Amino acid sequence: MRRNVFHHIKDLLQNLRGKRGTRSTIDTISPMRETAGEIDFRELETRIGYHPVNRAVFLEALLHRSYLPFVTPGHRSNERLEFLGDSILNFLVADHLYRTYRGMGEGELTKLRARLVNRRVLAQRARSINLSEFLLLSPSALQSLDGGSESILSDGFEALIGAIYLDGGLDKAREFVNRTLLSHESVLQSALMDDNFKSALLEHTQSHGLGVPRYVTIREEGPDHDRRFTVEVYVGEQKMGTGTGRSKKDAEQAAAAVALSGKTPLAINDHNENDQSP
Repeated sequence: MRRNVFHHIKDLLQNLRGKRGTRSTIDTISPMRETAGEIDFRELETRIGYHPVNRAVFLEALLHRSYLPFVTPGHRSNERLEFLGDSILNFLVADHLYRTYRGMGEGELTKLRARLVNRRVLAQRARSINLSEFLLLSPSALQSLDGGSESILSDGFEALIGAIYLDGGLDKAREFVNRTLLSHESVLQSALMDDNFKSALLEHTQSHGLGVPRYVTIREEGPDHDRRFTVEVYVGEQKMGTGTGRSKKDAEQAAAAVALSGKTPLAINDHNENDQSP
């Protein structure tokens, strides 16, 4: 028997601005998991670092299509918001990479963006905010999630970005993406290590008549099973970047990525005329 604490989402839409409390609900028609439609917005706000104003948008973002048979007719799944959030995310990541890696060409930027917004990375970031605790899922979808499915989490993460964008605008969406994805060095380093930035740097220096970059290992530390290498890269006599890694190869790649990042004269001189502040 359905609990009386559940309200139709249309009532939520009508009374949204004046509603008090921290929990919102979706009206269910299934005896299964009769409390599953309840969302603790105070906890959600803590996890995502954003205060939802239009809770109906966030309820939609958390409603997986598998749960539609268990709610009253008229509700929509999070697929439309996933579509919107995917586009917003791709733009924000592209904008960040364009401004950060000023010496990097279009091909390298495209590959790096793809690595940052792939299903595995987004599912990982969704887990970091415990998004699964808030998603409304059918038993079969829950089993898929418990079995390691990444698509449910990555799709939900994108839908959440779409909801934040609609509710708070682009700046709030940017803050969320920066906080949960782009500010994490481990995520960026993992994406950077998947590409050959030494080749990109070599192409850049040779095309500008600057010669061949030179890599110098300045430090090795740690036990044999967990060695850490620090490498500096020079163009001529000028140090262009420093990188660390578990191998010399990884450290050299990291140093080359820094050299291409726009934090050195090598990259800035050729691009500052097109630079615009965020």
